[in-house]
Amino acid sequence: MKFFRWQGWARWIPVLDPQVWILAAGRLLSQMGTGFTLYFLQIFFVNKVGLTATSVGFAIGSASISGIVGRVLSGSMTDSRWWGRRRTLLLSLFISAIAAGIIAIAQSFWMLVLGNVVMGFGVGLYWPATETIIADLSEGEQRQEAFTITRFADNAGLGLGVILGGGWIALTQAYRALFIIDAISFVLFLGVVYFTIAETSHPQTRGHHGWQGWMIASKDRRLRTYIVANIVITTYLAQIYSTMPLYFKNFAQQGVGLSEVVITGLFSWHLGASVVSQLPVARFLRRWPYPQGLMISVGCWGLGFLLIGMTGLASQGALIWAIVGLGVLAIATVAYMPIASSLVADLAPIEIRGVYLSINSLCWAVGYFLGPALGGLALDQQQPLIDLYWGLLALSIGLALAVLKHLDNLLRISSTNALTSKH
Repeated sequence: MKFFRWQGWARWIPVLDPQVWILAAGRLLSQMGTGFTLYFLQIFFVNKVGLTATSVGFAIGSASISGIVGRVLSGSMTDSRWWGRRRTLLLSLFISAIAAGIIAIAQSFWMLVLGNVVMGFGVGLYWPATETIIADLSEGEQRQEAFTITRFADNAGLGLGVILGGGWIALTQAYRALFIIDAISFVLFLGVVYFTIAETSHPQTRGHHGWQGWMIASKDRRLRTYIVANIVITTYLAQIYSTMPLYFKNFAQQGVGLSEVVITGLFSWHLGASVVSQLPVARFLRRWPYPQGLMISVGCWGLGFLLIGMTGLASQGALIWAIVGLGVLAIATVAYMPIASSLVADLAPIEIRGVYLSINSLCWAVGYFLGPALGGLALDQQQPLIDLYWGLLALSIGLALAVLKHLDNLLRISSTNALTSKH
């Protein structure tokens, strides 16, 4: 009986290159450190250090500016025969560890900006490199499974980090220690990569295009269309990590607010729901083309934002609205992430795969600049204007749906033309 039970579970575990599993384990470790700080940075610097929500939102958003530089460099570096994927990833983790240390000792707005700028550059180098490694180690349907597993590890690590970080805050109120732990996690991940991950790019497909790769990518109409939708979705994603914690703390239940312990529980639930639903949602969405899967994700974002807005409007039961809303947003998130990376990896010519995935990551930089800035501006208003912010976000899904429909049509035409040329 136990054998058959194991056989049932085994069907959910994809067969992947061992290096994908090692990278996933390293990402879980690193994301645990990030989870220690992710939801508490804004609360700490607003409520403890005394900065305004707008200034902290700007400081967090400033990471996206340097992140753009990091992502552009990373795209070319990962495709370069002189750097490659592995060295770029190692450099990104080293810089991120330094950034976490700067944030740990920050006492002022400008120190916080410096830490976030350095962190943004490190993260900018990180994402194209790690995503390109995963794309190199997988292909076809297996590629989406590989991205799903690594995103599963990210969410699991964040969930554990939030739970442990929330418990630490409840016991000690020692916020700064969380940022030191984050720095240590980057150092440990660096060690995992250094000793276990080999260079994955093939020398014959590396470094021939240089900066011309960016020109080739800029002429891809399918990629340009996807960029618009991706910026909108990543702006949504940034709301969870930058705007919602402070909104729940100061404005939920018509301004009464929720405690840090309750907020920790809410985001632990969100990340737990993300972990549990990651594989089933990915398997369910495989039956549809990538743009249609993203449309389902966008619909969930709209519904989730409406539910989050109810936490501020309701005089009672704010916790229930928050639980349901974050559950829906968990599904929106796990539906989006593997599809987005797989779509871009499939569009990319192999010799400039790093550039294409760098452009995908650049959308995150733009979204994570717009998201915290818009959220911080909204949180500096008075209720009920703050609550209406979530309704406006829900209305904006119309733009994303229209763009994704256009992308779906472009991919169909491209597929038809490819079949015609073969015959």
